[in-house]
Amino acid sequence: MARIFSISYDPTLLRTRELLLEQMGHTVASAEGFAEAFAICEREPGGFDLMVLGHSIPHQDKRAIIRRCLQSCHCPVLALTRVNEELVEEASRSVDASDTREFVAAVEELLPGQSPGKGSRARRQHGG
Repeated sequence: MARIFSISYDPTLLRTRELLLEQMGHTVASAEGFAEAFAICEREPGGFDLMVLGHSIPHQDKRAIIRRCLQSCHCPVLALTRVNEELVEEASRSVDASDTREFVAAVEELLPGQSPGKGSRARRQHGG
């Protein structure tokens, strides 16, 4: 399956997401915060099929992490959002973090060779 890079500011949420993705059959590299995320991207350029940013990361930090990480990690980005958080412009997709089915459908849709999740209500990015 795919190699997924998961980033969060909350270690418990990071581990929970890692377990879910591993149950789906994926290999997961996790990073807690900016510095660890950048180090992993630099160490493994092109090594990921998908990047997932957790909802514990403030909106502006998500945007900065995506811009910086995409310089070496060239892959789609799934941003998990809080209630009433706006879409993350730099992300390929933004989905509500509280809906596990929506998250799973978005992961499947964004991975190469995967077909989109049927009935996904995930919010699509506009203009890019």
